[in-house]
Amino acid sequence: MAGSSVKNILFIMCDQLRFDYLSCNGHHHLKTPNIDALAARGVNFTRAYVQSPVCGSSRMSYYTGRYVDSHGAAWNGFPLKVGEMTLGDYLRPLGMKVALAGKTHMVADKEGMARLGVDPNSIIGVRVSQCGFDPFDRDDGMYTVGPDGPYEEFRPRYLKYLQDLGYDGDNGWHDWANSAEGDGNRPVSGFAMRHARKPARVKDEESETPYMTRRAMEFIEQAGDDRWCLHLSFIKPHWPYIAPAPYNTMFGPEHVQPAVRSEAERQTDHPVFREFMNHRVSKTFSRDEVRREVIPVYMGLIKQIDDQLGLLFDFLEKRGLMQTTMIVFTSDHGDYLGDHWLGEKDLFHEPSVRVPMIVYDPSPEADSTRGTKSPALVEAIDLVPTFYEAAGGEVAAQSHRMEGRSLLPLLRGEDVPWRKYAISEYDYSVSQTAGVLKQEPRDARLFMVTDGRWKYMHAIGFRPMLFDLEGDPDELNDLGADPAFAPEYERLDAALRHWQFRLSQRTTRSEAQIKGMRGRSLRRGVLIGVWDESEVPEELWSGYFRYLQK
Repeated sequence: MAGSSVKNILFIMCDQLRFDYLSCNGHHHLKTPNIDALAARGVNFTRAYVQSPVCGSSRMSYYTGRYVDSHGAAWNGFPLKVGEMTLGDYLRPLGMKVALAGKTHMVADKEGMARLGVDPNSIIGVRVSQCGFDPFDRDDGMYTVGPDGPYEEFRPRYLKYLQDLGYDGDNGWHDWANSAEGDGNRPVSGFAMRHARKPARVKDEESETPYMTRRAMEFIEQAGDDRWCLHLSFIKPHWPYIAPAPYNTMFGPEHVQPAVRSEAERQTDHPVFREFMNHRVSKTFSRDEVRREVIPVYMGLIKQIDDQLGLLFDFLEKRGLMQTTMIVFTSDHGDYLGDHWLGEKDLFHEPSVRVPMIVYDPSPEADSTRGTKSPALVEAIDLVPTFYEAAGGEVAAQSHRMEGRSLLPLLRGEDVPWRKYAISEYDYSVSQTAGVLKQEPRDARLFMVTDGRWKYMHAIGFRPMLFDLEGDPDELNDLGADPAFAPEYERLDAALRHWQFRLSQRTTRSEAQIKGMRGRSLRRGVLIGVWDESEVPEELWSGYFRYLQK
């Protein structure tokens, strides 16, 4: 059986981690020895792209193996519709427990569940509401509270954990884990980035990343000899940018790499790019003093993750699980951090849409690729078929649902044809940019296609953007308005339109099933267009008149 030497899967995801903020990916100051060690045992895919540069829609693609346009959960708060197949639906029939420790940013399709009579408290209802995972400990890391109430619908277990340790109040996520001590020992919120370098009010070992790492270990201990797939989904280094001691002061302004941006970008005539630069978060991160304050803490949060992964990998090693567990390390998207005069993510420059993707396959068949870097164009949707095949499934039988490609051939050194383009999408219909540009929600959409050399961004209603990633790797020179490059963006536009013609909604019948259906109606008595009985075999009349069989 394909991939039978892989018993377990550890699917590690960070939130808002840039591809270039790891030492194995070239960061000059930030050392991540434990992530680097994983890369030395596996393959580091250096051209990995998410299907959308925003949490919710990106994650729904990771969990379904389908493009955003296919699963429909196009932005944060857009439910994943009932009936969409997820990782758990694929792996459980293969004998795997599929569990979550951390974040999904999933919003349940409550209307669909009610219409179909799905009890949200049943096993099926819980899995439909949790991206197909059994929630060992779900924590989206966003227990914020405003005038209209909390952002999250549920109280994560982490809040009670802090209360049990003696941290007072009913929102320890904000008041302790993401706040600091200000003047007069008064708490100050981590949402005000001027406090970023102050230590968080929790101890390191009681902060979010160590807590969830321990919960992952608890799940693995409880699983015993059972096969499992655990999604360990850290909520850092996502904002609020605040870290516990000593990680808040491990790095300083001298470790901040220069911003990748140009004055010419500020003069852009592209309305969407211009308006994203006008967002408050972009204006804030365009200030040098903000970057000097925040980026060292962003680095500290990454260092904390690396340290915790060192403990986790040692835990697996001591139990003999490194020899049977496939491990993936990735992120749901990046973070501009002031590059291109932008904050957050949202657009398709490399700091936002390109992510780290390290895959360790313990199988002997993967020995030839250990410690290598692969420039293959990899997409987030490739993980579902990779896990499915590694667990023993036949990907071809699921190709009418899965839109990604299994990475096992690349992990095992096989010379196979690979994709020519990577695609990403972004629905900005709820953003202030759509309002300023007076875009109707159905039109406020962006698309990206890259062949590794050229990157094309299509904005409905506006001119394209085009970048030469070889001649201009920092993406500072937009060639989309230059007629001299029309052949390039026309070629990539044609590739995008070809992608849009893909067959994505015929998910209830596989290719093999369809081929098997050809001509079957004749044998079920549907004899269309017959003039004379002798035109078709006598056998096909057998269900109607017994005398024809004499």
